[in-house]
Amino acid sequence: MKDLRIVFMGTPDFAVGILDAMYQNNYNIVAVITAADKPAGRGQKIKYSAVKEYALEKNLPLLQPTNLKDDSFIEELKSYNANLQVVVAFRMLPEVVWKMPELGTFNLHASLLPDYRGAAPINWAIINGETKTGVTTFFIDEKIDTGAIILKDEIAIEPNETAGELHDRLMNLGATTVLKTLSLIAKQEVKTIIQPAEETKTAYKLNKENCKIDFTKPGKEIHNHIRGLSPYPAAWCFFKDEDQESTVKIYLSEFEPCVHNNEVGLILSTKKELKIATIDGFLHIKRLQMPGKKQMNTNELLNGTHFSANAKAL
Repeated sequence: MKDLRIVFMGTPDFAVGILDAMYQNNYNIVAVITAADKPAGRGQKIKYSAVKEYALEKNLPLLQPTNLKDDSFIEELKSYNANLQVVVAFRMLPEVVWKMPELGTFNLHASLLPDYRGAAPINWAIINGETKTGVTTFFIDEKIDTGAIILKDEIAIEPNETAGELHDRLMNLGATTVLKTLSLIAKQEVKTIIQPAEETKTAYKLNKENCKIDFTKPGKEIHNHIRGLSPYPAAWCFFKDEDQESTVKIYLSEFEPCVHNNEVGLILSTKKELKIATIDGFLHIKRLQMPGKKQMNTNELLNGTHFSANAKAL
């Protein structure tokens, strides 16, 4: 049994779930590396990463390099004498860093590699209507998410599950997979599988353009787009009513397939219901955010907002 001395690298909440599992299972975490502090929000107050908050709470040694190739950082990292590095939702590492430990550096990725390499695997699995996904541990190499696979664990995606809900389930699954991976490495029983070079499905970085709803698509695809971006960064569109055009974020929807004669994008509303005509049915809007207002359930909005007969979603 190999004695593990681990450096953990990660930044968001997803990484905290894995770091906590390692900590609770008494793995020797000699240092934690996370993103540098940065100002956030209207007040531009300095915000700590979720991993930093956790490391401070548990009194774990903490590094926040701005440049991963900086000589002083490399020397400090070497001083911890780690023989393994674990990476979860961090950034691309230079070769000098990932090659440093004797037992290598492995990453946890929230997809079944080689599918959905890239920045937003949870979102794109839902957007593309997948019925299953999972997590993969692999040894890091010089490219992004292409290294030799250690373990894969699969999970079903529920029909109306949001990215936020799937994120939490994959975090729990990922914690279990990382613990199994650590056990294999400690026992020196790892058998890797080389990934195929090609990929058929990519987890592109999310941006304003690919988060916009396209109402020319079938209703099920629009519904998947909305839940795949909920709660963050959120799918959006324009509501045009009379001469007023507003940018609206939509968080929850239901799709009703049916035949109708309404123009695509037409908004139909009552005091209790808001739906948008698609080419093959109606998209029922359940939760949304209007400009300058907080996120709300649709019935809250309809208490004080009326849409004209010609209102459209664009």
